[in-house]
Amino acid sequence: MTGVLPIALDNATKAMPVLMGLDKEYVGVMHLHKDFDLENLRKVISEKFVGKIRQIPPVRSAVVRRLRIKRVYFFDILEVEGRDVLFKVGCEAGTYIRKLVSDLGIALGIGAHLTELRRTKAGHFTEDKSHSLVEVKDAYDFWREDGEEKYIRKILIPVEHAILHVKRVFVKDSVIGAITYGAPVYVPGLVRIQEGIEKEEKVAIYSLKGELVALGIAKMTSEEMYEKSRGLAIRTDRVFMEKGVYPRVWK
Repeated sequence: MTGVLPIALDNATKAMPVLMGLDKEYVGVMHLHKDFDLENLRKVISEKFVGKIRQIPPVRSAVVRRLRIKRVYFFDILEVEGRDVLFKVGCEAGTYIRKLVSDLGIALGIGAHLTELRRTKAGHFTEDKSHSLVEVKDAYDFWREDGEEKYIRKILIPVEHAILHVKRVFVKDSVIGAITYGAPVYVPGLVRIQEGIEKEEKVAIYSLKGELVALGIAKMTSEEMYEKSRGLAIRTDRVFMEKGVYPRVWK
């Protein structure tokens, strides 16, 4: 498989848990083992392979082989050449496309297997914003050998841009120092709250300057954070900002 793969470096590796669950989009080629009717193929796909599907991971997989429910947002046929079918799929993270194609072949009664697959999108990361391994290596070599930073700066993005899909809250400068040592966020320390936060959801904690301070687990909904005057709002999980970088505010 080829295509889009978000890679985190240094401190940004702490953001990988919220990047692993991004929805994916693929373009691939499946080979059907016998001649088929295109309209019947489209009908079987729309009836059985779009929406919530039941899938058991393949034998060679990194997870336990148990029945799982996954969501396929769309499964479009783009082009047909003989028994080869070019398709495009948008799906929930953790959906096995090779197994999806195999199960489709079984549902059709003629068999099918995947011959090519390319990930074209992962969350908001797209091919047009991606860089090849050759580009990355060349940019790194320019930086290491000549001190030239402009090429590598075009490739690297701030961690804040990588987690735009994560709901966020903004906190007072006076509480940031404590958060960098792992302290939780209490309601009085909140300044702005994004709507739609649910309990136990991963949230991003920002300074008023838009700097990522930490990721945390919401212990209140957005509504509760707005309405209550005290209480634990967010349990700090992963800290990104250097410890104690914000000075204490003395009264």
